[in-house]
Amino acid sequence: MAKIASQASDFPQWYLDVVDVADLAKHSRVKGCMIIRPYGYAIWENIQRELDRRIKAAGVQNMYFPMFIPQSLLNKEKDHLEGFAPECAVVTHGGGQLLAEPLIVRPTSETIMYDAFSGWVQSHRDLPLLINQWANVVRWEMRTRPFLRTTEFLWQEGHTAHATKAEAEAEVARALKMYEDFDRDFLALPVLTGTKSPKETFAGADYTRTTEALAKDGKVIQAGTSHLLGQTFAKTFDIQFQDEKGEKQYVWQTSWGLSTRIIGTLIVCHGDEKGLVLPPNVAPHQVVMIPIYKTPDERASVLEALEKVKAELDVKNVRVHLDARDTVTPGFKFNEWEVKGVPVRLEVGPRDLAAETCVLARRDTSEKTPVALAEVAAQVPALLETIQSEMLARAQKHLAEHISEASDLDEMIKILDEKGGFVKAPWAGTELDEKKIQDKTKATIRVVSEIKLDKPGKCIFTGKETDTIVYFARAY
Repeated sequence: MAKIASQASDFPQWYLDVVDVADLAKHSRVKGCMIIRPYGYAIWENIQRELDRRIKAAGVQNMYFPMFIPQSLLNKEKDHLEGFAPECAVVTHGGGQLLAEPLIVRPTSETIMYDAFSGWVQSHRDLPLLINQWANVVRWEMRTRPFLRTTEFLWQEGHTAHATKAEAEAEVARALKMYEDFDRDFLALPVLTGTKSPKETFAGADYTRTTEALAKDGKVIQAGTSHLLGQTFAKTFDIQFQDEKGEKQYVWQTSWGLSTRIIGTLIVCHGDEKGLVLPPNVAPHQVVMIPIYKTPDERASVLEALEKVKAELDVKNVRVHLDARDTVTPGFKFNEWEVKGVPVRLEVGPRDLAAETCVLARRDTSEKTPVALAEVAAQVPALLETIQSEMLARAQKHLAEHISEASDLDEMIKILDEKGGFVKAPWAGTELDEKKIQDKTKATIRVVSEIKLDKPGKCIFTGKETDTIVYFARAY
């Protein structure tokens, strides 16, 4: 099996090695695009399945829109166009002929969706309109890394229309809370939440709210976003409704999304020197069974015992994989499934079988425990819950230990260079001020906190008094 670079000494190469050796994705012949392998896609399917359940529980319905957007639609919204123009892929020919109008391969779907919304929304009875789409999008990136930043990626994008601003803002908050809970409960990822700075706000939005996770290397990564779009798109695409008084009103809109970047987030937040470490909730295989034998008779008896245990775990809805390959050694299998981050490894050899026991090995702690075969089905579900909760607790501790405070830029740079993580500071600056800080420190405002200072402090850059708190960090 190929070696993995040291996480401590070369984190970027470690990441690329884990993606490759764990067989999550491979590079395609198109620069910046990836081929998501079955194991990587199985992770995405588990994410999609659970998040889709939460989305539908909120009354949101799935739809699908075309991936091609007429350039004229994108041109209708100036701020949106300016935000995405550098990243757009443009189709100029089709069927061997020059197209009458260029088509944009969707970087996001606001414009093509809202052109349709204008015909669907006529009355207050048509609201709220709650739509979600699972799709691929294309954004032409110059510097790419599998999952973390790719030219094409998969995502879900929610789009809603409401009668009032208050209803739209409640939807923005609901979607953000959904992502926060999903990150914590399903992915064992604690996140900071808050509002993006104007500089980092989604193109065309009134404001953007975000969830930000902390990687093992001290950098942060945006996990999911929720945007109040206000009435900008409604006025551009003439999305109006007749209210209860019979008067015409423009709708208030939101959008929110999470992408396959979340798989990269799992890797950088939970991985260790051995490779991927998956929380049980999202793992394609929660348990992998490794039979150990030398003779055909031993093989038959060990596999028979494991098949019985597997059937018992299946009844408990535990996702189990029995690795019965004869082409590789047990040691090779141990290494392979460690790299792939399977939460629990179950080992059985002839001696174990004679004693009617097996060995359970935890991926997250490397702890090994002998367990009676008859007790496996009873103990494993509880063990998986323990692993899930302890992974979250460790990630929460890591996050708490990497939130620092700084009173000036020199102190902030020192913290970012030596420790990484989030730097909490008072803020009264402008977009230009943030750009100057980014140029000097390579850090941006990741979150504007909803919590205000009890006593005004001095802005880390301008020195002006302010009660606003922000969190700076270097990000992926």
